[in-house]
Amino acid sequence: MIDIRPFASLGTFRNDWLNARYHFSFSHYRDPKRMGFGALLVWNDDEIAPGTGFGAHPHENMEIITFVRQGAITHKDSLGNEGATRAGDVQVMHAGTGITHAEVNREKEPTRLFQIWIQPDEMNVAPGWQAREFPRADGTGLQVLASGRPQDKGTQALPLYANAAVLAVKMKQGETTTYSLNAGRAAYMVAPVGDIKINGLEVHQRDGVALHEEPEITIEAVTDAEIVLVDVSAKSR
Repeated sequence: MIDIRPFASLGTFRNDWLNARYHFSFSHYRDPKRMGFGALLVWNDDEIAPGTGFGAHPHENMEIITFVRQGAITHKDSLGNEGATRAGDVQVMHAGTGITHAEVNREKEPTRLFQIWIQPDEMNVAPGWQAREFPRADGTGLQVLASGRPQDKGTQALPLYANAAVLAVKMKQGETTTYSLNAGRAAYMVAPVGDIKINGLEVHQRDGVALHEEPEITIEAVTDAEIVLVDVSAKSR
């Protein structure tokens, strides 16, 4: 199954500092056909105005991944962690038993990012936060950025308390890459840059693509492109 969700069909929210698109039901946006995808519950495409952001608020028992596409976001939390995650970098927050955090754009340009929430397999863990730069080069294939899958132990990926992985790749026009989706798994992907084809189907920039029972996925770059892919259990908790 390949379900392409055009960018124009996503949920929307806009105020004086936030321009957001929601791939799944979130906040005021409710669509009974888009209530997460397996263990993937949230994928928000956010644009945050300079000098603004999300004030301090709490979370618990959730793995929250931030993929920064442009600008930077500065994280500050109740554990004393503080740091800027810049374009090309990834941050992971383990909400666990509870954490309060703020995410603010302290730059002079808009910050654009993906905010991704995954259900953890381990509940009530100690909360935490990590961030890392992940340089990506054309022709290197999908790179694992964050993972709790057994096969990714010992890699440079940021750890997750979930049997899930966040991957990304940059591709030149005409380049192809493949990805194997194991039984019982689901994948969701977005190209924040460029147009692509998934198993021959056209997908435009910032469209969402839900994949299930597709053992072999072939991604072709129609233009220069970047792809972010999340591999999760097909069943939610």
